[in-house]
Amino acid sequence: MDSGEAGASNRRESERIDVSWDVDCETEDTFLYASIRNVSALGIFVQTREPLEVGTLVTLRFSPPGSEASFTLKGAVQWINPVRMLDNRNPGMGILFVDITPEDRERLVHAVRTIAYVHDRSN
Repeated sequence: MDSGEAGASNRRESERIDVSWDVDCETEDTFLYASIRNVSALGIFVQTREPLEVGTLVTLRFSPPGSEASFTLKGAVQWINPVRMLDNRNPGMGILFVDITPEDRERLVHAVRTIAYVHDRSN
């Protein structure tokens, strides 16, 4: 782990769970179909070869497996991991949820805890 990754992990306030979910990311002028690689109650990492600029506001649409309903949440790009030839196999962007309702936060926390529980039981 490089020092940038160590610093990022130390700043995290919520456990991240590895997932593989499809996500639609939409801005006023861009539509991006990508994949969520990890999720927490505060944000997600979206794997994409075309990360948006830091500060970009985005609408996220995704449906965790087994979830009763899909999520449509707002987020802001906090950092990017750009495509680099030969040394970056995980390009994408970290997105922090913004303006999330208490109900959506509760549903998301429930989904994350369920995934964490299933993950722990399978290890």
